[in-house]
Amino acid sequence: MNVSSVIVRAAKESIESVIHNINAVDCCEVHFFDASGKIVVTIEGESIHEQMESMKKIQNLPDVFSVNLSYSYCEEEVAGAIDQMK
Repeated sequence: MNVSSVIVRAAKESIESVIHNINAVDCCEVHFFDASGKIVVTIEGESIHEQMESMKKIQNLPDVFSVNLSYSYCEEEVAGAIDQMK
């Protein structure tokens, strides 16, 4: 399982509809937002490709200005690194 966190910048006057639309994207969940239009979202997926597709869907939503990756955890990469240390 992979988990990423992204920061979305959206039109502040449309924040409620943007949040609703983000939560409608598979494996995406809004955790925080403020009145200026900043939204914190987590994206879960089985692969990085799947997460990138979700990120692209968010970027293409109406009234979304930008989506920036803040954090990413890839279970397979961690498992591989642990195996290399053995």
